[in-house]
Amino acid sequence: MKNIKYSLFVILIPFIGWNQVDRSIIPAAGEAKEIKLKDSEVFTTSNGITVILSENHKIPRVSINYISGADPRIEGDKSGLSSMAGELIMSGTASLTKDELDNKIDFIGANLSASENSIRLSCLTKHFSTGLSLMEDVAKNASFPKDEVNRIKKQAESNLSATKSSADEMANNAVVKVNFAGHPYGNVMTEASLANISRDDLIAYYQSTFTPQESYIVIVGDINRESAENLVNKHFGSWEGKKPFKKKYPSTNRNTGGNKVYFVDKPGAVQSVIYITFPVDMDLSSSDQIETKLLFNILGGGGFGNRLMQNLREDKAYTYGCYSRLSLTDNGSWLSAGGNFRNAVTDSAITEIMYELKNIATNMVSDKELSMTKASSSGRFARSLEQPSTIARFALNSIKYNLDKDYYQKYLQKLNGMSKEMVLDVAQKHIPFENCNIVVVGNSEIIDKLLPFDGDNNIELLDPYGNPKERMRPSDLTGNQVINNYLMKVTGSATMKEVLKKNKSIKTYKEVTELSMAQMPGALTLTKMFKSPKTSSMKMEMNGMVLQSGYFTGKKGFNQNMQTGKKDLTKDEVEEKKKSFGLFPQLNYAKNNITVEAIGIEPKGSDEYYVIKIIDGENEEFQYFNKNDFLLANTLSIVTAPEGGEPAENSVEYSDYKEVNGILFPQTQIMSFGNVTFSGTVKSNQINSDIDFSEFNEK
Repeated sequence: MKNIKYSLFVILIPFIGWNQVDRSIIPAAGEAKEIKLKDSEVFTTSNGITVILSENHKIPRVSINYISGADPRIEGDKSGLSSMAGELIMSGTASLTKDELDNKIDFIGANLSASENSIRLSCLTKHFSTGLSLMEDVAKNASFPKDEVNRIKKQAESNLSATKSSADEMANNAVVKVNFAGHPYGNVMTEASLANISRDDLIAYYQSTFTPQESYIVIVGDINRESAENLVNKHFGSWEGKKPFKKKYPSTNRNTGGNKVYFVDKPGAVQSVIYITFPVDMDLSSSDQIETKLLFNILGGGGFGNRLMQNLREDKAYTYGCYSRLSLTDNGSWLSAGGNFRNAVTDSAITEIMYELKNIATNMVSDKELSMTKASSSGRFARSLEQPSTIARFALNSIKYNLDKDYYQKYLQKLNGMSKEMVLDVAQKHIPFENCNIVVVGNSEIIDKLLPFDGDNNIELLDPYGNPKERMRPSDLTGNQVINNYLMKVTGSATMKEVLKKNKSIKTYKEVTELSMAQMPGALTLTKMFKSPKTSSMKMEMNGMVLQSGYFTGKKGFNQNMQTGKKDLTKDEVEEKKKSFGLFPQLNYAKNNITVEAIGIEPKGSDEYYVIKIIDGENEEFQYFNKNDFLLANTLSIVTAPEGGEPAENSVEYSDYKEVNGILFPQTQIMSFGNVTFSGTVKSNQINSDIDFSEFNEK
């Protein structure tokens, strides 16, 4: 900021003393001139591909992007199919394994990537023909190997587990669900839909999407028309793909019965994620999109000068950031306005966002707002022209959306000609300030504050994936009764007295778990051991290298990792270790004054779960027990951060219970620590075997 002020001072020196400037008057904008754009070359192959070429010979590099002409589809009980297919397209072809394909791409220093409806190549001009051969192979012959399908499925499972810990992810899921019911944009993958996706489904999607008919190829870079036409015809001219999937859907699902509140519960959250959202009845071919973009930039576009930031951050101090975003596409568009807010101001934040929506839809914007936003929008547009790919994108948009031939040439003229009256007209057309969808992700303790905002006074609950969720009903058992039933179930006991007896008979325990993570090439081995009365240890290693370890004697101990080295346990850490010792930490609750509270019975899919809240000082843990068999299915721990920071959230999902020496142990564990998720498979459970702590004693 200091340098900026100095630069401005230097610029203004020649004018100081000559005259005084009336700074209350906004300088008039200069006349916007028509932009001179070099036309892209366009030709069509005999099999229906529209090719757009934008030459740029400044650097010896070429990029080419294939874009499918297929429409998105409603995936229903196989939601996530398209995104999963996009991840797998680069997993090998009929003639090349994934490793072989990757090696060939690396050998020529190229970038070759794919999504659910496109394939993109970028490489040096001298390697373009070779790269195009690889791109052709991927477009025509992707093989979807079984092992890669299984790997991506496992990765998706981990991502879905992480979603339950991410308020932002849950909010995004809810937004598309409430705005686009019965529309492809409402496709959100769940555990159930992932399980329904087969390799045959992926291949069928690929074959009906990656096809030449009605598709586009955009080429930018160091290549002329003759070479481009020859290479495209050579590699794609004889392509005989299936007819692409085509179907149009209504662009909006606008609420007309008053404002509606949708709530996603995130236990222990200290902040609420709030989005006021609604569909916008326009697409990329709409004639009023320039005015609409200008409107929403004034409301909550990037930077600190927009209305939402000025109100909710600068004036009210409710948040670090509050923005609005217009998601404009050719299949449906929507606006979301909001951000993250403290629990205590959740209702106040909604009130202010709703105020700003109504205000901008009923009153004209100021001259200053209009002038400043025009200037910033013009600047962004001008900067985009520095990229050769912009010209090709303009040509693609003009063809796909049937825009006026001079649409982009006169863009700045149109922008400069926007008046306050025109902005108000589009605001009144596109902002349904009395019929908004209000999405809130947060702690259930705030839900009563949201009732006044719902037109029906009936808040709809959603799960982490944006699907309707039944309300939790009161528990028919106390928290201690549920836990006692769990302990009797896993120990095969008829009474708690028998549970205590069996627990006492367990002198040693050793568990070895193999952990994998989608982003990690190898597997980790986690070994946990304990020996009565109080000795325990843990060790995490990879390929024989110890990454992290810990040891506890009942009175003292240490933690050690490769980054920080060895650190002795603090007094508080020693006390925490004492509380969690043994196979069943639940047996320690009473003597450690840990509160056990039954929250209710929560439906999840076809099952129901007792939800038990464990309170230990400022830390909380939620435990979910299957109502049918009382087996522990999930734990969610909320650990208070020091100095008022955001609490840490850890969760573990348990399944596939197996009996070992009369005790039931879960053999599958999915562990999420913030945004990091591990899939764990238990390799062995050993009870009353020899335990060796010598490696820890030597340290």
